[in-house]
Amino acid sequence: MFRKALVLGILLPLIVFSLKMVVVAMSKVKFSDFKPVCAIFLLDISASNRELLWKQQQAILKIGKKLDSEDHARIYVVTEDAYEVYDGAPHKTIAMRTAMQKRSEFDNKAYGTAYGVALKKAVGDALRYKADGYTPAIIVMGDLENEGAIDKQINWATLPKNLKKTLEYIPDLSISFLYAHPQKLDEIRQILVPVMGEKRLIIATEENVDNSLRKFASAVGR
Repeated sequence: MFRKALVLGILLPLIVFSLKMVVVAMSKVKFSDFKPVCAIFLLDISASNRELLWKQQQAILKIGKKLDSEDHARIYVVTEDAYEVYDGAPHKTIAMRTAMQKRSEFDNKAYGTAYGVALKKAVGDALRYKADGYTPAIIVMGDLENEGAIDKQINWATLPKNLKKTLEYIPDLSISFLYAHPQKLDEIRQILVPVMGEKRLIIATEENVDNSLRKFASAVGR
């Protein structure tokens, strides 16, 4: 009995001291607040973008794998109109691939690229998800060619002003333009960098998409 009491008398202070050291060490560790991400994809399925469509679909799946299980993904397809084809978890690869392939079948009667309509819907989604505590990101996959009705296209003259206003409500918004022609992407850079900054405006040609995915992950905290 005396031996047990002696052992406890020696071990107990050591245990208390060890626990105290752990508590002190943990108190010095700074944990960043986790914020879920909502990735909103705009996928061009028009005739002019058909050759790159499969690669773009694969890039969307790659981005989904970089996101957390608590994040969210929404996919719009863009042709003469823009409409949602997927809304759910970013890790459901089969469901995402099926949704994109089913709605990406070529329709020779559908002509146009309603990028302006799609971007407007994406910004609306971003505002709603921001209100719910998400970090929104808009990813445009396509050649950005203007086809079809003019009123459905992006107005690049007014976009900077509109984005500047949007950033008042979503300062952590990031926008990616991937797979367009280098000349088009350079024009976008000149127009939007003064508004978005270099970190949250992600631009990449087909050859540089893999590098842009790393930049995207950094921009959204992944």
